[in-house]
Amino acid sequence: MHQPIVGDPPEYSLADTDVPWLLGTQLTTQSGPLARAPEGSQVLLIEAHDFAGRKPYHHHKLTLVFSAMRQFRDRLREAGYEVTYINADSFADGFAAFFDDHPDKRLVAMRSPSYGSERRFRDLIEDADGNVRFVDNELFVSTRQAFDEWANADPDDETPTFKHESMYRWLRRETGVLMDGDQPVGGEWNYDDENQEFPDDSWTAPPTPSPEPNDQTAETAAWVEETFETWGNASIEEFPWPVTRKQACEALARFIDERLGEFGQYQDAMRSDDWAMAHALLGSSINLGLLHPVEVIEAITDAYNSQEPPLNAVEGCIRQILGWREFMRHVYRHAMPALAEANQLDATESLPAFYWDGDTEMECLSQTVGDVHDRGYSHHIQRLMVLANFATLWGVEPSELNDWFHATYVDAYHWVTTPNVIEMGQYGHGVFATKPYVSSANYIDKMSDYCADCRYYKTKTTGEKACPFNALYWDFLDRNEEQLRSNHRMGLMYSHVDTKQESDEMAAIRDRVDELRTKAANKEL
Repeated sequence: MHQPIVGDPPEYSLADTDVPWLLGTQLTTQSGPLARAPEGSQVLLIEAHDFAGRKPYHHHKLTLVFSAMRQFRDRLREAGYEVTYINADSFADGFAAFFDDHPDKRLVAMRSPSYGSERRFRDLIEDADGNVRFVDNELFVSTRQAFDEWANADPDDETPTFKHESMYRWLRRETGVLMDGDQPVGGEWNYDDENQEFPDDSWTAPPTPSPEPNDQTAETAAWVEETFETWGNASIEEFPWPVTRKQACEALARFIDERLGEFGQYQDAMRSDDWAMAHALLGSSINLGLLHPVEVIEAITDAYNSQEPPLNAVEGCIRQILGWREFMRHVYRHAMPALAEANQLDATESLPAFYWDGDTEMECLSQTVGDVHDRGYSHHIQRLMVLANFATLWGVEPSELNDWFHATYVDAYHWVTTPNVIEMGQYGHGVFATKPYVSSANYIDKMSDYCADCRYYKTKTTGEKACPFNALYWDFLDRNEEQLRSNHRMGLMYSHVDTKQESDEMAAIRDRVDELRTKAANKEL
């Protein structure tokens, strides 16, 4: 059984009339109620379609979710389970159909991490004259209770604040992962400063995974294209996302054998001819339940103990799964619902059209949006320091950017994107971010090759071909001075703002930003 290893996992059994109900993000036999049910038991999955019409979701995202559900259904049936698989316009219709046929059954399900889902599902099941029992979600490393006890969170505190580094060290100590007694292996908790290099021309990234789409995935992809208004590439010839447990396990093994050793030093780098670099590409599999985060962590640490990949690579990967993913889950729990609409910098601009069509001469944005369009994916630095960085500098309303990420990324769910985009990406709330993560062209030039082929000049702030990031960066600091100047982490930057305000340079920067906004409105940016 796969369960959390920090905190006490839930203990319960199923009655004869209980039916495990699995969401499309809980596709595992090794956790939750299905792991406790006898082989051959009845199992419920509801393939509800109405959500897919609410946004222009990426074609690959819908294909991934629906294909994974259908293949899991088939796997359970082959194993002898009695699978009730309901295709319905909505969960309400699905529950009505199930309880019409099984009025004496009670559903048992793991809670979804998404805010308010348990309450909504209870109401729908009550409307269907049904009964349900929700149990703790076991698809994380730590339990809710363990985190809350560690954080000593006050339930009456409407705006708690949390620190990722503190939680990460606590989880390392609790799990013993990369620990030597009570000290971190290698003597350091964090090797981030060794993971920010850019490869020279001699470096070749490991081959990207490309599981062969089977008939079920091909049929699902065609159905998605015919049924929904989607965004992004609809071809699955190079569809890289595992849709079965077997494929996910193979992807994990290939990452460890072929990519883990290369992951570390270049994990923040961005190359225009390499969408994957040496990244794990396992987020969608973990978020669907095809892989459990604990087994991924164990596989990585076993590799470190036996194959000895570089410690900076291993720690950097562990930090993403054991640290950041857990942190996002718990921050989301505590900061919702305010987090979803948070906007502490009062940003009101609409998301530029090129986030959807890629039609911009800014090479970094064109390339990154192109990556997302092709596969529903770009790595974490592209998400933070290109897409979210530009949106923050532009003044995009945070919930609008959050909606875009939620729709376009194959690994995106509301509990994932909301703290990452609104807080980390756009400094919208203050629950954990200590400053806005924004930069001029200098950072992008340091960590990518985008600037070399861009029509804009990375070193210029004003003038016709000056990189938009530069003027927007100083304009952002200028217009948000009242909220940000007192932030001790921004002191150096505001000393430069003072210099620009005392000269004519800030006036020229404002004029340049006005030009940029006009260009964007005319689709000339």
